Amino acid sequence: MMTTSKNLKICDNGHQFYKSSDCPTCPICEKSKKPFAGFLALLSNPARNALLHHGIITLEELSTFTEKEILNLHGIGKASLPIFRSALAAHGLCFMPTGQSKNKE
Repeated sequence: MMTTSKNLKICDNGHQFYKSSDCPTCPICEKSKKPFAGFLALLSNPARNALLHHGIITLEELSTFTEKEILNLHGIGKASLPIFRSALAAHGLCFMPTGQSKNKE
């Protein structure tokens, strides 16, 4: 079995961390950005970052997309759908039905 060596990295904030890939993301900085409340706090970092990258920060904004559109975002997988559905339902919302989205599919 091949082992991968980890390289010491230092982020712009001075945090030291080890990574075996070229990924520059600092895990300490990422942890400090995680929200403590709301549906975004329930998501994994990749899923949360995908939504934020596309400007989706509220459930109302999420409800303007179809499930298919959300699943097509890099970083979002099927495991996130139950979290989205539950959060939307708790606020009387749901995903846009397929074919009715005002966003381009």
